[in-house]
This record gives sequence, C-alpha cells and structure tokens, in this order.
Amino acid sequence: MSFVQFLSDHRPSRGALARAGAAAVLAASALAVLPIAFAAEDPVVIAPPKMDMPASTAQTETAVFAGGCFWGVQGVFQHVKGVTKAVSGYAGGDAAGATYDKVSGGRTRHAEAVQVTYDPKQVTYGQLLQIYFSVAHDPTQLNRQGPDTGTQYRSALFPANPAQRKVAEAYIAQLNQSKVWPKPIVTTLETLPAFYPAEAYHQDFLLRNPGHPYIAFNDLPKVEALEKLFPASYHADAVRVTR
Repeated sequence: MSFVQFLSDHRPSRGALARAGAAAVLAASALAVLPIAFAAEDPVVIAPPKMDMPASTAQTETAVFAGGCFWGVQGVFQHVKGVTKAVSGYAGGDAAGATYDKVSGGRTRHAEAVQVTYDPKQVTYGQLLQIYFSVAHDPTQLNRQGPDTGTQYRSALFPANPAQRKVAEAYIAQLNQSKVWPKPIVTTLETLPAFYPAEAYHQDFLLRNPGHPYIAFNDLPKVEALEKLFPASYHADAVRVTR
C-alpha cells in the first residue's frame, strides 16, 4: 500500500477527531497540508440526465439530498449558481429524534441531509442531481461515506413531488446502465414527512472552518471538483445560512 493510499484510507472522521483530543487534531492538521487531491473520493465525470423537470414559472423550488456528512454536501451546493439557500439538517425520521446527538447514534432513521432552495430558471433539478452524483458524494457506498459509517450517512434522495421522483429514478437507471462506477448505485428514494434544520453550529461549517482537518481532507476537494468539472455552474460567492 502506498503512503498516499494509506492517507486516503485513514482520513479522520468527525467522531474520531472529537474522541482523540487535541493531539490528534494537531497531527491531522499537519497531514492536511499534503495535496488535498489525495483526500476525498475522486469525482466522477457523468453525463447529464436525459430526463429533467419541465419548465417552471415558480420563483423557487426545494430539493433534499443526503450523501454522508452534511458539511460537505452543504458546502458544494452553496457554490452552485441558482441555489439561493442550502441548509444542513435531518431527514427520514421524526421530530423527537432530530438532534445531532441522537442522529449520531444511527437509530433515529434520519440521514444527515441538505435542503436546497433554488431558482428553477437558473438551475434545474436534473443539474443538481448531476452535481450530487458526480462531486458531492460517492453513490455506491452503502450506509457510509468516506470515513463516516452508519445509516445516518446513507446516500438518499427525498423527492419533493412525483416529478422529482420520476427524474431521480430515471437518472439512477441511466447512470447504472452507463456503468461509470464499477459498483451499482445504492442511493435510495425516500419519502420526506419533514425536514429538520440542524443546530446552528453545523450551518455553513465548511465556509466558517476551511482549516478544520475533516473539512480539508474530505470536503474542500469536493468544492474544487465542482469548480473544475462544472465551471458554468460554479459560483465563488457562496450563499450562507448565517450572516
């Protein structure tokens, strides 16, 4: 195993950093100065969806995406043109379980998720899906994402309406048929009784903490991949939840 591969396979998880204490955080910070291309999963170049949402006159639409730690998923969508808001939160469970301490136990049915509000005249649901599958996460990892494991880190979409579900189903079938990944997509399509915003300290975490070891290893490469692979969709001035 190469040293680069070792680093890639041993990226610090949020829980591990919290448990290990200051010494481990300092060590991880030192490793973070290495080229971050070695850190996150490689982005995958994929074709746009053949089916997309019909033209809409609505000023805004919403979509909910889950793909591992919500810090990185939020950070990616905050840099997408046409996105007016991206909120980290919890989807798939009830209100009583929608706290970080409870969700982290993996027993509340929630997934860490991001609710994206967007202008459908500037960016379509299909384009958001392409970014989600290409750079925001790895859709072939079951109940995990990078260094984080558990059902709360599952790959899942929570369609807001039947039209979104139809587009998502068609795109997953299209991507599986194209075999751009060596393994099948495990992304689930789930109902969304409600979306629960996460605690304030989770919001804009990537934007506020670019030097955090977890962010440097796992999430900043995703934003860089967005800029590289989707230059027409990239917006340097990220939208924020907090001001």
